Amino acid sequence: MNLAQFPRVHLAHLPTPLEFMPRLTEALGGPDIWIKRDDCTGLSTGGNKTRKLEFLMAEARDQGADIVLTQGATQSNHARQTAAAAAKLGMDCHILLEDRTGYNHENYKYNGNVLLDVLHGASIEHRGPDLDMNAEMEDVADKMRADGRNAYTIPGGGSNATGALGYVNCALEMLNQFVTTSLKVDHIVHATGSAGTQAGLVTGLKATNANIPLLGIGVRAPKLKQEENVYNLAVKTAEKLGCPGVVAPEDVVANTDYVGPGYGIPAADTLEAIDIFARTEAILLDPVYSAKGAAGLIDLIRKGQFKKGETVVFLHTGGAIGLTGYTHEFDVAAKA
Repeated sequence: MNLAQFPRVHLAHLPTPLEFMPRLTEALGGPDIWIKRDDCTGLSTGGNKTRKLEFLMAEARDQGADIVLTQGATQSNHARQTAAAAAKLGMDCHILLEDRTGYNHENYKYNGNVLLDVLHGASIEHRGPDLDMNAEMEDVADKMRADGRNAYTIPGGGSNATGALGYVNCALEMLNQFVTTSLKVDHIVHATGSAGTQAGLVTGLKATNANIPLLGIGVRAPKLKQEENVYNLAVKTAEKLGCPGVVAPEDVVANTDYVGPGYGIPAADTLEAIDIFARTEAILLDPVYSAKGAAGLIDLIRKGQFKKGETVVFLHTGGAIGLTGYTHEFDVAAKA
């Protein structure tokens, strides 16, 4: 498994830190909790998509693209990081943003990730809910190509076999950190949505025979659909790497009990997770992905699935800038 064979542009601050969380560990009274800080990848406030974009943007560059297109929800972390990567590499960027929540709050529509999309120079189109957003994006790209542009399209979340290579690399990076810190890890937990992060991680862990269970906490799709999406992408990723068959269906595990009212809509346990992480470890979570992953982690510790004496690593996928789009969910005026 040789990742150096694939084109890559270096956009991220790597390796990201691996840190023990003593106050959160004490507060929950369960396993030792460590955090892999992929909120610290550096590109436009960081986040997990930067690892994927290192491979995706290299592919776009090598194909001579002069504009990249992608799509996501209004407060898409992926869209923001794509806009930033394009700006850094001197490419134009066009984003399609889907209204998945129905929120009409000014901050949600124009602050947070949307503000940064604009600051990085991306052009934006908006779409209503329940569309095939990748198909919508391809239609726009085809029109651009007809006008002479060399358009490169990136699926939502950067989640294809090329993008998933970024999280194969992350798996290798974490395993090296575990070795150098003499850390025996029993579980890795993270938020899973468009499937690329989990698919890359499970492929990397299985290809290296790491024997560490990986749990994705879902933020959108039902359990069976999420696991199917991740497995199918892991199969393609393994084939791209030259190790077909390394991932079996039973290796892909998702828990979708913490989606709450829907994608991008925080539940009470989402907000509790944001509060606990901020107050105990001064770590900021986002309401769409990382906080739902953390809500699952917290609840499963309370239920005894992760036990005292074990070591759990929570992979922080970033996105805290999105908090500024969700001010309506926090009673700031009463506390300030």
